[in-house]
This record gives sequence, structure tokens and C-alpha cells, in this order.
Amino acid sequence: MLQKTRGIVLRTLKYKDSSLIADVYTEVSGRTSFLLPVSRSRKAPVKTALFQPLAMVELEADYRPNATMYKVKEAKLFYPFSSLPFDPYKSAIALFLSEFLCRALREEAENRPLFAYLQHSVVWLDECRGGFANFHLVFLMRLSRFLGLYPNLEHYAEGDYFDLQAACFTSLRPQTHSHYIGPQEAARLRRLMRMNYETMHLFGMSRTERARCLSVINDYYRLHLPDFPELRSLEVLKELFD
Repeated sequence: MLQKTRGIVLRTLKYKDSSLIADVYTEVSGRTSFLLPVSRSRKAPVKTALFQPLAMVELEADYRPNATMYKVKEAKLFYPFSSLPFDPYKSAIALFLSEFLCRALREEAENRPLFAYLQHSVVWLDECRGGFANFHLVFLMRLSRFLGLYPNLEHYAEGDYFDLQAACFTSLRPQTHSHYIGPQEAARLRRLMRMNYETMHLFGMSRTERARCLSVINDYYRLHLPDFPELRSLEVLKELFD
């Protein structure tokens, strides 16, 4: 059955000589794999060049019961980027987030609130003109709500530790494991959670502080998502934004 859906591209993989597999987070069926025919023709109904990291595409695909991937009949952009592919900083963020989402989003079921969040975030990044150095940090912390991983930030007191494994503040340093951050970084975590896209430029951080925050967030996800791997693009992103 032919069905149309909007989606956000997570990655593409070569499949044989004449096809690609695109993993896409779709509006109607969550994470879905699509089979793309590779063609050099300008008149081809499916242009694989459209499927860049975080590209927002509208697809018409042949959904068949019990299939593990679906053949794409037509594809087009439903939001053409104006800056994201052309700005090296935004491109690095897009590459990291697409890799992160590819590992974190595994559910093959409709989740329209999550899709709307992803769409809003990608459009915001594309349209903003500056002050987006903290974007990926805010994005990842707010993403945790949709995955059921949002930390418990209540009952904080100055000098508390943050237990990454239990996802809460504690006045005592955890004794049974090493997955925690000290009082100074725990206080910074509370500040990070107050940020949003409109206000994040007001929270100044050095590159070292930002890289440390990213490492802590990544460790938090790795603790709570099974088989979450090391990300190749993580170190690249840590070097950006002096």
C-alpha cells in the first residue's frame, strides 16, 4: 500500500550496487528503514542527494505487512535548508545529532510529539543567525523527556552530588558506583536544565566547560539506553565553539 509520510533523515547506508538504505524518523511510524534506488537521471523520482543528515523529506513509499524496509517511490524536501549544510558549525552539530538520534531512537511506532520536537529543533537551528553554541546540549537534555529519561531535578541543595545512575541529586557521594558528578558540576547541571533555544546564548560557557557537559550528557544516555555505543562525531563536536 502506498503511503505518504514526512520524515527526518538519520543516516544512509550503501545496499548492493544500485540501492541505499535510509533510516528515517517518520511522523507516522517512528523509526523506519527505506530502500532508495540509486539513479543518475535528473528525472529520477527519488534523488538520493536529498538524504543528508537531518534532512526533512516527504516520502511516498510502498508499505507492506511484515516488511523490514519499504521501497520509496517518490521523495522531496518539505523544508529546504537555508544555512545548515553550508555553515561548518551547524553541519558538525547536524552530523553529531544525526548519529546520536540514530542510536537513541529505536522505536518503530508513531510518536507525533517527538517528531514535532525534532522538526521544530532542526528548523530552529537552520534559521538562527548566531548564539547557538549550546544548541546540542539543550537539544539532548530536552530529548530525554521524550525517551522517558528526564532526570529528577527536585530537592536540590547546595553541595549535592548528582547520581547519573539514579538520575537524581543526593547529599552523599554514591559509594557503590562511580557514575556521578560532584557538587560544582551538579550545580551547573541545574543551570543547563533552565536553558531553552531562546535563552541559551545568555549562559556563557568555555569550550572546556561545554565539552565536559556534553561528555556528562553522553554518559547519562549510555547508562540508561542499552547498547548505546561510543559516537565517532563526539570528539569533533567537543573541539568547536571557543
